[in-house]
Amino acid sequence: MTALPYLDGGAVTRALAPAAAVEALAGVLRDGLDPETCPPRSAVPVPAGELLLMPAAAGDWAGVKIAGVAPGNAALGLPRITGSYLLLDGTTLRPRALLDGAALTALRTPAVSALAVRHLTPGERPLRVVMFGSGPQAYGHVDALLAVRKLASVTVVARDPGRAEGLAAYARGIGVPEARRGTAAEVAEADLVVCCTTARTPLFDGRRVAPGAVVVAVGSHEPDARETDTALVRRSEVWVEARTAALREAGDLLIPEAEGAIGPGHITGTLADLVRGPALPAPGPAPRLFKSVGMAWQDLAVAVAVHRAATG
Repeated sequence: MTALPYLDGGAVTRALAPAAAVEALAGVLRDGLDPETCPPRSAVPVPAGELLLMPAAAGDWAGVKIAGVAPGNAALGLPRITGSYLLLDGTTLRPRALLDGAALTALRTPAVSALAVRHLTPGERPLRVVMFGSGPQAYGHVDALLAVRKLASVTVVARDPGRAEGLAAYARGIGVPEARRGTAAEVAEADLVVCCTTARTPLFDGRRVAPGAVVVAVGSHEPDARETDTALVRRSEVWVEARTAALREAGDLLIPEAEGAIGPGHITGTLADLVRGPALPAPGPAPRLFKSVGMAWQDLAVAVAVHRAATG
């Protein structure tokens, strides 16, 4: 029996640049994949946290991610997100490769955000970014955003000052002209606000976000957790990966809906609409909010691209 090829975290990162991950996602949407039909994520509570099962199939490929969310890992100096991705032949369902699931997630989630940002923001001038978070997703988002837009500045808002300074230094080191630690109030001056944290309550006052600014929220996929407040959601155009997933998992939308502030029809459109449709008009007076919960079709699209790049 031939050993199953294994792509560890380093191999996943080396195989596919952020720009290529963005194109892999855009490609499957242009080819007609319907995210609304993607199987839902299964979540099982366990003593250490939560186990997630995310299967998907499209074209010649299928796959499943088994991820662990272990909040206590931070105190042990270990990643909060663990997991593996099993890539399968779509016709026979025979295993083709095993990939490091945490590295795959760290690549695909920022790529989803960057794809949305490419369509939601004007491309004429560099963006002033406020980044909430200083973990692997924050680093990945800086890399991915630079693949689709020029950045004028990155202001890092995080609980740990040392980690915030570390991310700012990283951003400066890869070409962002100005990067520093800041405060939540600075969302008022941002063109783009990115939320990639473990917060369960809003990170900033949504009334302060400027007209026409874009907010990307990726940190939660639970109905009772959110990074943005009702004020922002109510005044924003809202874009999601899929209506079915958002109305099942996105606390950023479900909590305002439960409060009676918005209805299910408040969603403006989806990522597929952005990729397949005409270009959006210039931003108007309303902010644009992209709420991502993470979906299995994204893991599959990026895993296939990683596998192809790694195997030639």
